[in-house]
This record gives sequence, C-alpha cells and structure tokens, in this order.
Amino acid sequence: MADTGAEEMPEGCRVTAWRPPVAGISEVFHARIAGYRYPVHCHDTWTVLIVDDGAIRYDLDARSHGTVPGAVSVLPPGVAHDGRPAERHGWFRKRNLYLDADFLPVRLTGPAVDTSVVHDRALRAAVSELHHRLVAPEGMDVEARLAMIADRLRLHLEPRTPAVPEPEPALARRLRAFLDDRLTTGVTLAEAAEALDRTVPHLIRSFRRRYGITPHAYVVGARIERARGRLLRGEPPARVAVEVGFHDQAHFTRHFKRHVSVPPARYAAGGPARPS
Repeated sequence: MADTGAEEMPEGCRVTAWRPPVAGISEVFHARIAGYRYPVHCHDTWTVLIVDDGAIRYDLDARSHGTVPGAVSVLPPGVAHDGRPAERHGWFRKRNLYLDADFLPVRLTGPAVDTSVVHDRALRAAVSELHHRLVAPEGMDVEARLAMIADRLRLHLEPRTPAVPEPEPALARRLRAFLDDRLTTGVTLAEAAEALDRTVPHLIRSFRRRYGITPHAYVVGARIERARGRLLRGEPPARVAVEVGFHDQAHFTRHFKRHVSVPPARYAAGGPARPS
C-alpha cells in the first residue's frame, strides 16, 4: 500500500485483520471507523468492500462514490482513493477483502472506477458469507465462492460479457471422476479447470446441475463415506482423518458430526447391544 501520510486513528476506531491460508486473498480486514478519514492511498490488490452499518463516502480517481449496507464496492489495484464516514452517519462498520491483482482482468480497471458501487443482493450475500467462511477456511469451498463472486462482478462491470454457457452433464461426470481420483490427496478447482479446459464457475454450475451439490460438498461427503468404513474396522479417528483427506482431526470431526450426527469416536464405539 502507498499513502500520503497517515494520521493516528482515534479511540473510536477498531480494526481486525488477518491473512487466511487461501490462494488469491492477501488480507481480510474488518473495521469500525468513527471520527477518522483515510488519507489518499492505493493498494496493489483488488478491494471488495461491504458495509454492515453506517455509510462510506470515497473518491476514487477523482470520481465520488458512496456505499451503504446492501451494496458491494469494488476498487481496482493502483488507483488512488480515500475513505470517510458519510456526514449523515459519522461512522461505519465495513468488511474488506484484498484480492490478488489477477482476481479480475486488468481491462476492468476503468469500469470499476466508473461503476465502483454494485447493487446486487445475491452478490452482497455471497461476499458476506465468504467472510464468515474465512474464519475457518476450507480450500475448495472458498475457491469456489471467490470464483463465483468474480464471475458476478464481471457481469456488472463488463456489459458485453459473453452469455453464460449452459451446464454440461458430460463435463460434470468428468469432474466427478477427476475428484474421485484425487479424493485423499486433494485438488483445487483451478487445477480441475485447467485439466478440463473450462472455467471454475462453469465447472461448478455443471456439477451442481447434474448432482445437486457443489464439488466441495461432494468431496466432503465422499471422504466421510470412506472414513465410516475405516472407523468400523477399528482404525483410530486421528489416522483416518488425515488418510481420507482432511486437514486434521478437528476438521474431520466437525464434518463427520454434521453428516452423521455424532463424533467419529462415538460412531466407532457403537455396535449392537449384547443380550443380557
């Protein structure tokens, strides 16, 4: 980031920021800002911003914009801007995603400056839900959500975007086979898209239309099915967790309980009651 000289934030301001272990996301930034004006600065990332309370005014490359709850703001890399509470409110709460420079094509820089604020309820809900997921991110799930957000932003910023292709049942079957072959080792949707010569959003749409679930949900469910058999053979949950493809036992336990209603250890300890 570059700036023209920062001033100290007042006590009314609160900031939480972190870098999740997710490709493409440089920073997650949550803030409550009152009585403070950001100096003119720029980022080397795309910024996707939502407001939860209050309202923000900002000048982006000399174009004035305002955003409120319900909207999504997108700011391109390398473009100078400021930020301040709207006078009528005097404060705001916001959540920012700082996304790598290739999140959107560079040709969308101009349209993003001109049309920085997007009014799209579904897009706003998707960005908000992604923030919730980033507290404990799961690679393929977050990757899919980011790709769909990028796809929807392109539709707003690039009116001549080609029509969305129809889902392909054959492609869905190919993707399922691709995921099955890599179930325990893990794979990203970007790798699948490259191997199958399609975009990530098109893969997701085709898979969901054919199977009724996302690729991420399919992978989690398939791993749980493998785990059940191994647990019933007496294998320890900690070993099963890693060998069927989960990050660790806590990650495995969370998903297993959601799918089966009990933790892995209780599931494996079950069995028919013995006659007295």
